Amino acid sequence: MIWPRCALLLTSSLLVNEVASFATHGSPALRSHTAVSSSPNNEEETATLTETPAPEASAAKEEPVYYDILSQESPAAPMMSAGDYLPAAKDALDKTYSAYAPVNGWVPKEDYALWGLPGAIAPLGFFDPIGFARQGTPLNDAKRLRESEIMHGRVAMVASVGFLAGEATEGPFHIAGPANDQLQQVPAPAFWFLTLSIAAAELYRAKKGWVEPKFKIGSNTLWTLRDNYYPGDLGFDPLGLKPTENYDFQRMQTKELSNGRLAMLGIAGMMVQELVNHRTIGATAEFYAILFSGGNPYEGYY
Repeated sequence: MIWPRCALLLTSSLLVNEVASFATHGSPALRSHTAVSSSPNNEEETATLTETPAPEASAAKEEPVYYDILSQESPAAPMMSAGDYLPAAKDALDKTYSAYAPVNGWVPKEDYALWGLPGAIAPLGFFDPIGFARQGTPLNDAKRLRESEIMHGRVAMVASVGFLAGEATEGPFHIAGPANDQLQQVPAPAFWFLTLSIAAAELYRAKKGWVEPKFKIGSNTLWTLRDNYYPGDLGFDPLGLKPTENYDFQRMQTKELSNGRLAMLGIAGMMVQELVNHRTIGATAEFYAILFSGGNPYEGYY
């Protein structure tokens, strides 16, 4: 991964030098261009345009730190944008959306992977083979994709624990058997209570993170997230685990995303396994334990 990054940094540096040269000195045609002006005595005089030196870079102000890979206890080298290599060109190349106030230490930056949102870890780094977060993805779409990823990851983590716990113990209403077959065993009143609880949670999330849609021609408010809403941050933290520092929050978010991604793959595998053999996770583990020990797992099964 080091050689592609070096090539990227070299290319960005060359590009910035060209842009800075143009912004400071102008094009060759502009430097040789002459302007004709009239003097008070109605005499025409030719004046060559003078080169205007680049303004001094303004004092650096503290900004959120963005990282491409979070895999160390201390902050890794920040993923720098083209403007960071040449202070004179920073004003022209900086893509920071300063209109947005920092949310959990994050400010959207167009020239960063996925607008600077955390989640890329070694060894894959920024892994997006299908191109959901390719360059040019609108900010709102990027936030919606991250919202979807983190919420599905949370549901998958709860479901993974629920699969194992629900099959290991007999729950209320004498529900037992593979977890895939347990939902249809729930009595109607309990089922409707569960449905309404999920609907209430989703309604709260929609009001927290989404702009109220305006159903009129030309309105782009449908599926639009609020500017001050960080994807997945519903304000629910009863144990007070949410870090207050920017880097610590990014590390915590990356851990949650990684566990959620693993849980999504895990719960999908468990559901497919139970659809195929109609056994609980524990029964399947016992089946293969007997098989690999040389025994006959089918003995006494039928």
